[in-house]
Amino acid sequence: MKRAILILSILFVASYVFAKVGGGDVVFKVGYGDVTFSHERHVEMGFFCNMCHPEPYVTKEKRKKVTMSEMNKGKSCGKCHNGKEAFTTKGNCKTCHVKK
Repeated sequence: MKRAILILSILFVASYVFAKVGGGDVVFKVGYGDVTFSHERHVEMGFFCNMCHPEPYVTKEKRKKVTMSEMNKGKSCGKCHNGKEAFTTKGNCKTCHVKK
């Protein structure tokens, strides 16, 4: 039993450490202005990989485009950026979209 608790503790700590490292920045090239998603920033706020992967996000290769209308209805970023858990996707364009 002690061994199982030790192994689970090690796995928990390891998942936290690797969550801090993984992902990097993901840049979405869109017409209004590119959006850079920072894995590091979201992990620093207490999110773990399994909170977003594999739902609502999949790998880069399987990613599908999502419109702002869909996000405003709770898809993709809008799952958390709904005005309750995080700032809303509605009307906060410049928070994420950066024109160069």
